[in-house]
Amino acid sequence: MNYNVDPGLYALGNPDSASPVLVSANYKLSFDRLRKALPGFDAWILVLDTKGVNVWCAAGKGTFGTGELVHRVDASGLSRIVSHNRLTLPQLAAPGIAAHQVGKISGFNVVYGPVRAEDLRRFITAGYRASPRMRVKAFPLLERLVLIPVELVAALKASLVVIAVLFLLSGLLGPQGFVANLSSHGLLAGAAVLTAVFFGAVVTPILLPWLPGRAFSLKGLLPGLAGAGLLMLSRGTDGAGGGFPEMLAWFLLVPALASYLAMNFTGASTYTSLSGVKKEMRRALPVQIGAGVLGLSLWIYALSAA
Repeated sequence: MNYNVDPGLYALGNPDSASPVLVSANYKLSFDRLRKALPGFDAWILVLDTKGVNVWCAAGKGTFGTGELVHRVDASGLSRIVSHNRLTLPQLAAPGIAAHQVGKISGFNVVYGPVRAEDLRRFITAGYRASPRMRVKAFPLLERLVLIPVELVAALKASLVVIAVLFLLSGLLGPQGFVANLSSHGLLAGAAVLTAVFFGAVVTPILLPWLPGRAFSLKGLLPGLAGAGLLMLSRGTDGAGGGFPEMLAWFLLVPALASYLAMNFTGASTYTSLSGVKKEMRRALPVQIGAGVLGLSLWIYALSAA
C-alpha cells in the first residue's frame, strides 16, 4: 500500500519551455502508465501529492484537487519553466478540480485530456481536441477480469479467518464428536463461504453489464442466490446433519455475503460515485447484516438441535 513517487515536476524525454505539461497522481502505476504511453515524446509531468492514490479515486477523495494542483504549480516554479499557461489533466480528474479557480489563482488554464493515456499523443497533435471515442471509458470483459484478483485476494484473506471460526464452532456445537462435526457441518460452512466469495467477487464482475439493477449490492445478490441454490443441490434434498434449518441458514448467508463482496467492486469499476456509494451502503448494509445475523442464528440453532 506504499506505492508512490515523490510529487513534483519531472521531465519526459527532453522537454523545453514550449512542451506540454501533463498532470498526474503520485500513484506509481498511474505515473508509469503515463510515461509508457508516450515513448519518444517530450513533455513535463507535474505529479500531485495524492497520497499514493490513483487519479480517479484521488479526485473523488479530494487529494487530486484544486488546492493541491495550485500548490504544486507554485512549488515547482512552473511559470518560470514553461512559456505557456496550459495544464493538461486526465479527464477522470475533473470531479476534484475547479478549473476556473485554478486559472484565477495560478494563471494556468486547465485542459482535460482523454480518458486513456494512450490517446494523449493524438489529442495533443490534434490541437488539444478529443474525439468522441477519447471521452468514453469502456469497461470490457478483459478489463474486468484483470481487476478480479485484487478483490479476490482480499476476500480470501478474510474468508480464511471466517472459515476457521466456523470450523471451530461447528466442531464444538454439533451433535457428534468434534471430527465428525467438522466433516458434516464444518465442510459445508467452508464450502458456503467460498461459494459466496466466488459468486460475489468473481462471477459478479464477469456478468456485471448483464446483471439487472444499478446497485452493486443487487447485482451481487442474484449470483449469490444462484450460488446458494447450487450449494443446496450439491448437498441433496435432505441437506446436512442440521437438515432444513441449516440449509435455510446458508441460503440467507451466502447471498448476503456475495452481495457485500460485490459492493467492494464499486471502487474498481467505472461507475463509482461517492454519494451513490454512501446511499447504497445506507440501504444495503442493514439488510445484509440482518440476513447475516438471522442466518448465523439459524445455523447455530440447527447445530444444537440436530
